[in-house]
Amino acid sequence: MRYKIDEDTVIDMEILSVVALLEDLPAEGLVRGQVGTVVDCWAPGVYEVEFCDGDGKTYAMVALKAGQLFRLHYEPVNQAA
Repeated sequence: MRYKIDEDTVIDMEILSVVALLEDLPAEGLVRGQVGTVVDCWAPGVYEVEFCDGDGKTYAMVALKAGQLFRLHYEPVNQAA
């Protein structure tokens, strides 16, 4: 799902996208840079993200706006030059 944040920024998120948090969320015990997985889309530009430890145990499940996330890519991505 593509979501336009502003005139120059478009976020492309899908279920199971791996994302990094762009801001601290002290109420949730999360800090900028923590990595999670998109597990649901609640509304345009709003995603449920699951944060797990190295053993796969969930330590946070939070609904976040696309602008709070950065999608990570573990394989080459083809882009138009």
